[in-house]
Amino acid sequence: MSDIICAISTPPGMGAIAVIRVSGGGSAALTDHVFHSPSGKKLTNAAANTVHFGRIHSGGEVLDEVLVTVFRAPHSFTGEESVEISCHGSVFIQQRLMELLFANGARMAQAGEFTRRAFRNGKFDLSQAEAVADLIASSSRAAHRVAMNQMRGGFAGKLTQLRDKLLQFVSLIELELDFSEEDVEFANREKLYELTHEIEEEIVRLTDSFRLGNAIKNGIPVAIIGETNAGKSTLLNLLLNEERAIVSDIHGTTRDVIEDVVNMEGVTFRFIDTAGIRQTTDTIETLGIERTYRKIEQASIVLWMIDLTTPRDKMEVLAASLIPRMKEKHLILLFNKADLLPEKERAAMDHFLPEVEGDRLFISAKQQYNTAQLQQLLVQAAAIPAISEEDVVVTNLRHYEALNKALEAIRRVVEGLETGITHDFISQDIRECMFYLGEITGHISTDEILGNIFSKFCIGK
Repeated sequence: MSDIICAISTPPGMGAIAVIRVSGGGSAALTDHVFHSPSGKKLTNAAANTVHFGRIHSGGEVLDEVLVTVFRAPHSFTGEESVEISCHGSVFIQQRLMELLFANGARMAQAGEFTRRAFRNGKFDLSQAEAVADLIASSSRAAHRVAMNQMRGGFAGKLTQLRDKLLQFVSLIELELDFSEEDVEFANREKLYELTHEIEEEIVRLTDSFRLGNAIKNGIPVAIIGETNAGKSTLLNLLLNEERAIVSDIHGTTRDVIEDVVNMEGVTFRFIDTAGIRQTTDTIETLGIERTYRKIEQASIVLWMIDLTTPRDKMEVLAASLIPRMKEKHLILLFNKADLLPEKERAAMDHFLPEVEGDRLFISAKQQYNTAQLQQLLVQAAAIPAISEEDVVVTNLRHYEALNKALEAIRRVVEGLETGITHDFISQDIRECMFYLGEITGHISTDEILGNIFSKFCIGK
């Protein structure tokens, strides 16, 4: 924590500018070894939150003209003295400037080390720190709002309220244990019972929000299924607007799962092109078909591609194996290659598989017929509610698992109050609930947990 760390905080490669971040006590003095202002003023004497123009010197030569921003502790991102150098985006300049900083005593920052220092210095709690990574990775309006709310402390504030309420009661219960021989009761059991139910309902609401949060963060999983050569890969390429999957007249071309994400009207979808389903003796293709069935189980929306040139009896055989797997899925039947079928025969397909519930649409993936309507159907099927900046939505699997454990503990408290269990067991269950709530925000944390979380950050953040 006492080292001066540095890293390039802009994306790797060449650009108009690059930003190199330096943090730690003595950052300004270290930067003064390589930075020269035309006025001769040193960064060590500069006021906080000021920007300075000057040159970086390397071996007696001018490496670049830069702008340097100075931050003083504790009013910086990390809570430490920090410097940010904005230089030109040449890869050579970036690398040479980093070498100069290393030569003067700085070291390369580890992944997520700037944010970890901010957490250690109390700039925000652990859930807010994780929201920084979510904000950087946000690819839709909903994901941005959820991450911004969490980073501003909305989620942490909710958890802190729950922990504070529990802390008051557990303190009174443990005080009762000190006076157990006198049979006194400091904690009102009726109020505690009401509180535990209130907290149970709040935790249930948070855990239930994870399904929505996961869809917002990672994209709504959409499986594209159907027989071989039904046009699944053509549709995927069309939706992604790139040649992501191989398209061929040969049956069984797609033998593995292909996934990619795309944003439509502010909603992120994760499209999954699956292997065509058919009877086959090919071992590799059979494995691909087995994965198709697993992806159907994981999907929220299923696009069932039906080739209109395929005989109806063959379609019905396939339907028999697929329909049982469509429970709790939003199904969209896509009758593909509609351009190859007369209008009268096309109309007759409206009554095909009457037992199947779902949207129906005639398309031509190759001719891009009705693909705009398909996008509208997908957005409607996603049913993502409007997310305000005040809404608390759980998007992190670690938070979800901790909430489930907290829920188990608070339900044991409810059960204990109903059955008249001894005070020490009730106290233990309350503390366990508080432990898991505190684990989310970092009130309870270990170096192993912190190392695992921040190792997933990019270097420079």
